[in-house]
Amino acid sequence: MKLAHYLSNIEGVSIYPIISLLIFVIFFVIVTLRVFRMSDQSVKHIERLPLDDE
Repeated sequence: MKLAHYLSNIEGVSIYPIISLLIFVIFFVIVTLRVFRMSDQSVKHIERLPLDDE
């Protein structure tokens, strides 16, 4: 049997794709806002991390 057959028997299953999309969009917006609000000093520090010997 296919997965779609099992999912069609579950009541209210159509809400799960909507919830997962909302979670993704909220996460993406939070990450984007956080990146744009970073200070230049923080960005420079993060840029140097792969090159530092410490």
